[in-house]
Amino acid sequence: MQPAASNSTGSPGPVSGGQPTPPASVPRSVQTLVGPLLIVLATLATYLPVLGGAFIWDDDTFLYNNPLIHARDGLYRFWFTTEAPDYFPLVSTTLWVEWRLWGMDARGYHVVNVLLHALGAMLLWRVLHHLAIPGAWLAALIFAIHPVNVESVAWITERKNTLPMVFYALTLLCYLRFERGRRWRWYGLSLVAFLLALLSKTSVVMLPVVLLGCAWWQRGRVTRVDLLRSMPFFIAALVFGLVTMWFQHYRAISGEVIRTDGFAARLALAGGAGWFYLYKALLPIRLCFVYPWWKVDASSWPAFLPGLAWVATFAILVGYRRTWSRPVLMALGYFVVTLLPVLGFVDIYFMRYSWVTDHWQYTAIVGVIALVVGWGHRATRNWGPTPRGLTSALVAGALVVLSWQRAGCFANEQTLYRDTLAKNPDAWMARYNLALLLMKAKTPSEQDVQAATEHLQAVLEMNPRYSDAHVALGLIALRQGRSDDALAHFQSALSLDPSDPTARYNLARELQRRGDYPEAIAAYRACLEQHPSFAPQAWSALASALAEMGAYAEAAEAAQRGLDQAHAQGLALLAERLTQQVHDYQTRPSRPAPGP
Repeated sequence: MQPAASNSTGSPGPVSGGQPTPPASVPRSVQTLVGPLLIVLATLATYLPVLGGAFIWDDDTFLYNNPLIHARDGLYRFWFTTEAPDYFPLVSTTLWVEWRLWGMDARGYHVVNVLLHALGAMLLWRVLHHLAIPGAWLAALIFAIHPVNVESVAWITERKNTLPMVFYALTLLCYLRFERGRRWRWYGLSLVAFLLALLSKTSVVMLPVVLLGCAWWQRGRVTRVDLLRSMPFFIAALVFGLVTMWFQHYRAISGEVIRTDGFAARLALAGGAGWFYLYKALLPIRLCFVYPWWKVDASSWPAFLPGLAWVATFAILVGYRRTWSRPVLMALGYFVVTLLPVLGFVDIYFMRYSWVTDHWQYTAIVGVIALVVGWGHRATRNWGPTPRGLTSALVAGALVVLSWQRAGCFANEQTLYRDTLAKNPDAWMARYNLALLLMKAKTPSEQDVQAATEHLQAVLEMNPRYSDAHVALGLIALRQGRSDDALAHFQSALSLDPSDPTARYNLARELQRRGDYPEAIAAYRACLEQHPSFAPQAWSALASALAEMGAYAEAAEAAQRGLDQAHAQGLALLAERLTQQVHDYQTRPSRPAPGP
């Protein structure tokens, strides 16, 4: 990002209503037709490995195992209830529609994600062009092919990034059009686009601050009028931000303890996280799905050095804002402001696994890219078009290669987890999920069973209170005929999490198999009381245990309850399928009547 041309009085340009001048080295054809086409083609080429990819982590709960996605009234429940773990109704709407188009074929979702990413890059090009940023088209192209963005594009669940980016860029574009011509319809369209972005994901909540930053960039100051015009955007951001915090606390996290550190530790972490993201944006190598933790000791003053370095940097930039530092202040200010919601001041569920993740800087990275491209444009302004073009092509080619390699890691869950563990052996989440994948094979080999066991044991060494690892080890022990070990693991899981339904159900089954009917029956009843979703299988198992103990009347009652539950579930599923078939029949295209 480089400053626009200044007028003779020294005030920054372009002034409000002025027409930004595109860089002279960019042909006009690129500005009209070739530019967008090249961005789309480069994006598709970069993400070819993704288009044949499978579903990965969290795609199950977010998409194909999500009852709201399957439900006919799912759209109403996404928009007007609190059943979903997060309030992203517009993203959920797109997936609800696509489920009826692609079903379990992951390719359709991947294609839509890639196309949304390309559309977002094209809109960002127009935004940077309106802000008179040199090399705007090249900056947009690099955004489209940057390796850090692969996680957001290759992961279907991160539709929560690619869709809001389209509306985010559209908000800025419409607002800049409004400022140029003072036509209020553009202001209204900008506000509507921002609401759509918030309904996609509230990661765009800092956009009102960005609007004020754009005003400063164009005119050198923020006026009272700028503040008044941005006020509706701030109000919308506040409302949706509070809604998201409620959903995170009561639905996504739902009582789980994500972090126990205080504000001082979070402040120290935020400084380090900011530099981490900047490093990955500038040098996108060894990208990882789950990055290693780093220790934050708030009682030691060196922990605050990264944050103090940010303060010192911005103090220098503000001091020289009228000269050389203006573009750096704009770019880094945008970068840090946009990252602010994910720097660790508030709990986010993914922080169970890592302080940082690539997809959290999807929006923020634009500032760094624009700054570097602007610097490059200025450094090569005396070069001819051929050497400048070759240099740009080499940089873009290197990024495409890195992104292609990174996209291959998202081909399926096994490749993703193995890549993660190669870079971060302490990623206990990746170890646990890889162990489950090894055990889900139809006929896992002894090597797979041994590898799964070692992964799960390592998980418990890293996270001793993770009850699910005990459950998985108990199931492996049962498969190997080690009943005592299985019971010990199930009991350990329940001691860590007394509400774990899988541990209690499997404990009950093994107690029943061993002939300990009173304890098995008590465990079955506790499972049904705490988790009615385990009916009818738990009712059926309870009936079997009661019958084996000789309590035939109670067994018959339990069996009937199980049949009733199975009948109700079967009827509900049948009704949903029939309703969908009737809907498909009523909405099918009409066919011409046969001729005489």
